[in-house]
Amino acid sequence: MKPGTPNIRSEDVLNAFAVEPQHDRPTLERYLRKFPQFALELAELSHELSTGSEERTDLTVAEVTAINEAWMQYSRSTGAAAARIFENLSVPQLRELAAFLDVPRQILTAFRERKVVVSSIPQPFLARLAGRLNASVGDLKLALIATSDVAYVRSHKADEKPISRGPVTFEQLLIDAQVPSEKRARLMA
Repeated sequence: MKPGTPNIRSEDVLNAFAVEPQHDRPTLERYLRKFPQFALELAELSHELSTGSEERTDLTVAEVTAINEAWMQYSRSTGAAAARIFENLSVPQLRELAAFLDVPRQILTAFRERKVVVSSIPQPFLARLAGRLNASVGDLKLALIATSDVAYVRSHKADEKPISRGPVTFEQLLIDAQVPSEKRARLMA
């Protein structure tokens, strides 16, 4: 939080102060120097935080319910956003991403269809992919294990009904894509 930011709200300053690891005198003085316009509110909050720990009250049923509902809504929204990491990519973006990662596009298709065992993907590869997608590694992992509302159905003419196999290891995806062994070893490192 920058002190010179115009239109800074007291609520933002108080929230930042409240989440500080220490609410001691040096912390309060630092905030008072940065935000003198909120001196009274900061002093009151500091006093409340230093004495409020002795007064513990149990949450009401309504408060617990509200907290649980808010947490569930948050959990659904972050999981849904993470799951859409691959769904929002266009074909040219997938081509570019495959070229950047130096893998065949079918690898990314398997990722998009959640056909990979996430624990088998090397961390450096995950980090490069997440960085390119502007996502965290955690969000990427969520996207790779999440169930999708979109059904990725490929249509082919076949004499037999296609059988959907479960997730396979990253190395098996590379083998199936006929990635040469030296390149496979580099990607698995």
